[in-house]
Amino acid sequence: VQLQASGGGLVQAGGSLRLSCTASGRSQSRYAMGWFRQAPGKEREFVAAITRSGGSTYYADSVKGRFTISRDNAKNALYLKMDSLKPEDTAVYYCVASKYSGAYYYTEADINSWGQGTQVTVSS
Repeated sequence: VQLQASGGGLVQAGGSLRLSCTASGRSQSRYAMGWFRQAPGKEREFVAAITRSGGSTYYADSVKGRFTISRDNAKNALYLKMDSLKPEDTAVYYCVASKYSGAYYYTEADINSWGQGTQVTVSS
């Protein structure tokens, strides 16, 4: 499956953004999906995951209560709503399709496909 992320941009601290990811090639309903991010000078890290049906989600502690992952399988779309953004959320955000069916703390070894990334910059 090919993934294309969009929706990044520049926002002030405390603001909100919604990232989108569209899938092509294979129906995204076949995959559990998620988001990773990579800040400058840091390793890529897990952000959030969602099961194929959307019935279960999992978040990194750093974003729990502020970010919401969701999906619309009819539109082959994945979303990440980010509220109460902080400067430390600044990163390139990647949507991913998992090799497996669960929503949990993904490692890079769990990932079947990566999107190309979208930049999110939060100013203080």
